[in-house]
Amino acid sequence: MIVLLPENVSIIEVGPRDGLQNEANQVPTEAKIQFIQLLKGAGFNEMELTSFVSPKWVPQMKDATEITDSCLDETRNFVLAPNRKGVERVRLTDVSAIAVFAGVSNSFNQKNSNRKTDELLSELLPLVQELKSEGYFIRACISTAFYCPYEGKMDIEDTIRVCKKFVEAGADELSVADTIGMATPEEASALFTRLTKEFSSTMLTAHFHDTRGMALANIYACLQVGISRFDTSAGGLGGCPFAKGATGNVATESVVYMLERMGVSTGINLAEVMKAVDLIEPHLSRSITTPFRSLYLKERESLPNKP
Repeated sequence: MIVLLPENVSIIEVGPRDGLQNEANQVPTEAKIQFIQLLKGAGFNEMELTSFVSPKWVPQMKDATEITDSCLDETRNFVLAPNRKGVERVRLTDVSAIAVFAGVSNSFNQKNSNRKTDELLSELLPLVQELKSEGYFIRACISTAFYCPYEGKMDIEDTIRVCKKFVEAGADELSVADTIGMATPEEASALFTRLTKEFSSTMLTAHFHDTRGMALANIYACLQVGISRFDTSAGGLGGCPFAKGATGNVATESVVYMLERMGVSTGINLAEVMKAVDLIEPHLSRSITTPFRSLYLKERESLPNKP
């Protein structure tokens, strides 16, 4: 059977925000800025820069204003603003694209925001409508779309319901996440097939964590049903502070390598991505050991005039 894949895909780099938010070491602001600049130099046209959250709960993101002051440009630069307080801070910047988020799971939302799903939506949806009227691009991040660390498997209809609420409120994009990395390719295909039918006029982005090594297979399954937007994180950085056991996002370098080998263009320069990973690694609490990076380092060591 011949499988038709998209000729081009969009890779949304989430390392500076989703990748670093749960990092134990406080990464210096200047290192974050350099990390972002190197990633931009690799060819990313969309990126999550930072998050306007309470420094009490996510101290890694306390420098959000400094990051946006230094890193905004003509590309689409997302910042996360989980509530009205965060949005008020964003309004003081030149940011034009805002990400909001909600889980499908009641328990996840309760742990994350002290509200059940419908309670959270009742606060977020009017805010989305308000921001749309002001001209902001809105990215709705849907957490626990497949599985929840507290409730187990999510009903696909519940995921569709939450997505529909955001679309009806005016969200431009749905970033639908396998937060704890339990989805199978069959489940990824089933959900994103439904999403493409239900929300054909909305940008659909797949967001996979590689907790169980399934992320690349899930991305391939999504490609087969027409998805051409994927969140990835350089070095596989990331995790969720409210989802125990959720390891990093799928590594940008692994996704780009796979896609380019299959003839799907990403527009991303892998060597430049590796420079960004080299830059950020010394500031982290752990080594970066993605398969592509390990091979890259071995090959670099074998060169007679290594950089």
